[in-house]
Amino acid sequence: MRLFHTSDWHLGQNLHGQERDFEHASFLTWLLARLAERAPDVLLIAGDIFDTVNPPVKAQERLYDFIVSAHEQSPQLTIVMIAGNHDSGSRIELPAPLMRRLRTHALGRVLWLDDGVLDVDRLLLPLTNAKGKVLGWCLALPFLRPAEVTGPTLGDNYLRGIGQVHEMLIAAANHKRKKGQALIAISHAHMAGGSISEDSERSLIIGNAEALPASLFGETITYVALGHLHKPQKVNGEERIRYSGSPIPLSFSEIGYQHQILEIDCEGGKLASVKPLLIPRAVNLQRIGPAPLAELLLQLKDLPDIDLLADIDRQPWLEVRVKLDEPQPDLRNQIEATLENKAVRLVRIAAQYAGKGGRDDDEDRELIELDQLSPQELFSRAWLDSYGTQVDEQTLQDFATLLQDVQLEGEQP
Repeated sequence: MRLFHTSDWHLGQNLHGQERDFEHASFLTWLLARLAERAPDVLLIAGDIFDTVNPPVKAQERLYDFIVSAHEQSPQLTIVMIAGNHDSGSRIELPAPLMRRLRTHALGRVLWLDDGVLDVDRLLLPLTNAKGKVLGWCLALPFLRPAEVTGPTLGDNYLRGIGQVHEMLIAAANHKRKKGQALIAISHAHMAGGSISEDSERSLIIGNAEALPASLFGETITYVALGHLHKPQKVNGEERIRYSGSPIPLSFSEIGYQHQILEIDCEGGKLASVKPLLIPRAVNLQRIGPAPLAELLLQLKDLPDIDLLADIDRQPWLEVRVKLDEPQPDLRNQIEATLENKAVRLVRIAAQYAGKGGRDDDEDRELIELDQLSPQELFSRAWLDSYGTQVDEQTLQDFATLLQDVQLEGEQP
């Protein structure tokens, strides 16, 4: 059995206000070609399919057009996708009855039966080959919100509730599997030991609670396809527990590594190989600086001029970092004037000010834009400004609970 592991598409994402539909369309075209070339039995999409719980219409069209095209091209392909923390679970599941006709399974939430038992049957999906033979089982574990895994019978510990759901589903899968069948888990979670990317990953962890341990996935699980962390990586060095990463760089902090999907081959219930398939970057993200303004302007002046025959959609996104001794009211005007007729698209200017003595030392402070801070970080800064002390852990926990409630309200149709 062959699988493709992808995650964190973030369809509909904007980069500092600039839409990225061209980049997403380029990735999906590339992915369709790889599906035709490599002929996997299963395509996994491990959450954060959309960038927001209420994605733009164009982003939804991209997803469903891709699913139809993939099915027309490869009628025996099974697609499994789960909701991530950026997604609305109910929105992901809404077209599920129609998508099942296209061999696509959409799981956005977990459900409990009347007796308080997890409804495992809807989360355990048979994985078949072209002849219909069951080669394995997929354990679909969408991002779990507090309301789904806490309560009178489950207790109030959110992370323990997540762990219990994983344990129940894994136990049911071990009971159902037959000899020679693989168990493939797909989960959107923050595993302990995972390396995050700055600026573009919304925290799944409340306060400073620990992430989920990789030991949760015992040796009976053939492969664990994870979503949430945008950098491709193994968890604790384990070959079978991986993040595939996002298909495009979602912030300037993600430009230093090659983005990829993973091709997984299984022989019976054993993992045979994991192979990265590198994704060509449709649009480069370019950083210049940090440098003093005069030096920076010279660097900008040396950028290539616009080629009238070139595709404007492929012009790099540009972030400029400038070091200043004092505020420059016409900073943006100077930078934009220098970039006139240059083959780049300016999306961000980050100003870095020297300390009070004008020295470039440990007192340097970088101006941070609001979209660089998580809600928890903004709350902590506001608390410090108002009360002159660091916010305590219990208050952070209460804020995180309120934030989850607000996000859940935003998902309601």
